Amino acid sequence: MELTELERMINEREGYVSLAFPALMRKVYVWMALALAITGVTAFGVANSPNIMIAIYSNRAVFWGLIIAELALVFVVSGMINRLSLTTATLLFTLYSVLNGVVLSSIFVIYSGTSIAKVFFITAGTFAAMAVYGYTTKRDLSTMGRLMFMGLIGLIIASIVNLFIKSSGLDLILSYIGVIVFVGLTAWDTQKIKQMLAMQEDIDEGAQKIALVGALSLYLDFINLFLYLLRIFGGSRD
Repeated sequence: MELTELERMINEREGYVSLAFPALMRKVYVWMALALAITGVTAFGVANSPNIMIAIYSNRAVFWGLIIAELALVFVVSGMINRLSLTTATLLFTLYSVLNGVVLSSIFVIYSGTSIAKVFFITAGTFAAMAVYGYTTKRDLSTMGRLMFMGLIGLIIASIVNLFIKSSGLDLILSYIGVIVFVGLTAWDTQKIKQMLAMQEDIDEGAQKIALVGALSLYLDFINLFLYLLRIFGGSRD
């Protein structure tokens, strides 16, 4: 009788978690999609405002101030999430999406609208495929994830070096490496998010904050994958 009661309690608990988990995963992708939409609308709006574009790109202090603000927001949201309320964290994520849109507005000047649209759909398809793989695979992607993270560090260092040597050949190589790195990170991050949210017992504020950080990670994967693919396949306006 005691065993039957224990089995019932276990089944109820598993059912409870299974109800919370899909809702939390939906929140991840809803937040991510909204952030991408905010970034896209902001970028397009700023690109069509000559005065704002001049103010940003004719003044290095303003441009680098935006970059530093973006880095600070990512650090605060991902590194200090436990100290923030869900409302504050969501507002900071939204602010980051806006600032990123402002910075990315230059792509509408450099690349044609057709190229941007084409690469966006390529990115969406690639991202979706890797997200599905990361979600469904039984293989532990931790080792691959660590390799991709080390590759990301190397990519950042090489990109900084290339700012000074300005090698178009190296830039193209780094773009291909960047695609590989963020394709791998998309699968790894998806698996990590799934594992973390599967352990949550309820859709409380703590669980939703984990989902928000997950959305930020996938948002960054998507944006970076898009930018590297745009550098490879994007056609300039000329």
